[in-house]
Amino acid sequence: MSTPKVEIYTKMYCGFCHRAKSLLDEKGVEYEEYDISLGGPKRDEMRERKPDANTVPQIFIDDRAIGGSDELAALERQGKLDELLGR
Repeated sequence: MSTPKVEIYTKMYCGFCHRAKSLLDEKGVEYEEYDISLGGPKRDEMRERKPDANTVPQIFIDDRAIGGSDELAALERQGKLDELLGR
C-alpha cells in the first residue's frame, strides 16, 4: 500500500491549523504545508480545489478534501483517519 499524499493549507497564528498539524505530527504523517497567510496562488489553488473553503486549515488526503481541524479530529475519533492514511 502506498503512502497517501497529505496536504494542508494554513495561515500564520492559526490555532486550528496548529491543532491539525499536531495531530498529523503525533501520527508521524508527512505532509506538504502551504502557508496562504498573504494570499497568492496557493490560496487560489485551495479555492479551486474546494470552492466553498473560506477557512483554514483545509486538508487534503490523496486529493480528497477532508475539511478542517474539526473534521480531521472527528475522523480520528471515529477510527477512520488511519484507514485514509493507509495504515
